[in-house]
Amino acid sequence: MLQVCDVVAGYGPIEVLHTVTLEVPQGSVVVLLGANGAGKTTLLRVISGLVRPRQGRVEFLGHRLDGLAPERIARLGIAHVPQGRGLFPELTVEENLRLGAYGKPYGKSDLERVFALFPILAERRTQAAGTLSGGEQQMLAIARGLMGRPQLLMLDEPSLGLAPRLVEQVGRLVQELHAQGTTVLMAEQNAALALSVADYAYVLQNGVVCLQGPPEQLRDSPQLRQLYLGSV
Repeated sequence: MLQVCDVVAGYGPIEVLHTVTLEVPQGSVVVLLGANGAGKTTLLRVISGLVRPRQGRVEFLGHRLDGLAPERIARLGIAHVPQGRGLFPELTVEENLRLGAYGKPYGKSDLERVFALFPILAERRTQAAGTLSGGEQQMLAIARGLMGRPQLLMLDEPSLGLAPRLVEQVGRLVQELHAQGTTVLMAEQNAALALSVADYAYVLQNGVVCLQGPPEQLRDSPQLRQLYLGSV
């Protein structure tokens, strides 16, 4: 579904990604695992058009993405749930959800689908997004991404700042989306969460893919254990 080939990208004089290559097969959950500053967020921003690569190419279902505007990439079927959630705090839960489908036809069934996945959001539908708890805001950010019925859902650090119980809930949600056929590309620092949901994982370090493979292989990797100080 998605191919990233030899991508080099950065900000101003700073080069963050150094010839990064990866694939996301349709119907899979692929994880970008790495510490803060490894380049995970920059890579997602390259895919969604927020950062233009200096070199390399990005292809999605046969379409070249590098050079396209973010809104065109979104219309092709990629939803990007950014780190920090990016909600509109003064708007209600339902208004935030409707904005997630902006520019695309949607109906009552789309709202019903996300409310079935996130029952707490149905209870809070008329509440201002800024008054939700951190976990509820993360659920709303993911639900908003689903409103456009994306073919590829990209999640940037969905467990960041959440209590362990809520981190487990994020993991279950990703597994449920996977079971429903949604393709997911997730950037994550939490190695235990990442490897529990992934079909395949890429480990980024200083803007380079230093390790890749299925989760059962990476769990036994001394290199990954060294990177995460035994936290896997």
